[in-house]
Amino acid sequence: MTRVHDMGGRHGDGPVVPEAEGRPVFDQDWHGRALALTLAAGALGQWNLDISRHARERLSPKDYTQFSYYEKWISALADLLVERGVLSRDELKTLVPDGPSDLADKKMLADSVAGILATGAPVDRNGPAPRFDVGDKVRTRLPAENQFVAGGHTRLPGYAAGHMGRILSCHGCHVFPDAHAHGLGEDPRPIYAVSFAAKELWGDHAKEGDEVILDLWEPYLEPCNG
Repeated sequence: MTRVHDMGGRHGDGPVVPEAEGRPVFDQDWHGRALALTLAAGALGQWNLDISRHARERLSPKDYTQFSYYEKWISALADLLVERGVLSRDELKTLVPDGPSDLADKKMLADSVAGILATGAPVDRNGPAPRFDVGDKVRTRLPAENQFVAGGHTRLPGYAAGHMGRILSCHGCHVFPDAHAHGLGEDPRPIYAVSFAAKELWGDHAKEGDEVILDLWEPYLEPCNG
């Protein structure tokens, strides 16, 4: 079973409309503040990127479908702050702290923001040798689900599950989100660029010769000899 966020390939959601050139980075002032608050809270070290992604996925279907992009961000952040004991529900409601925070010394200072954003947080790691070679045929796991935690986070999109593709390249080993999102360690696994014929994914709705390329972790893939 997939969560409501796994929308790729679903009928009825309308076309994807690219943003016009020259459009402001943030449509509203509070969008920038939501991004800044999310980054600052992440610097407290109480969760990782995959945990924060899963928090957005865990929003109720009603909220997820009605909220705008940054409403999802700020709502999931509120959930994480309470779940991780950074803030209490009363503190969120009243905006009055119970007292000094034990995490105050981890705060992100304004002067450090540019350097932090420029450096990023690389997720490539040393790990096992790749199982597949360039040109190998593979089939994605079906169903697209986390094998560690029922209903857990995964980066295998539902529309690609159970389909045959071909390995284009290997990007080396990277943090495995299915484990990392649930406190199970980084568990680095090889990640591959996998090419799928568009018709393999979309059937007769796709144009002959088109392809879809996905970056997929090795546990999502099985050898395909057919």
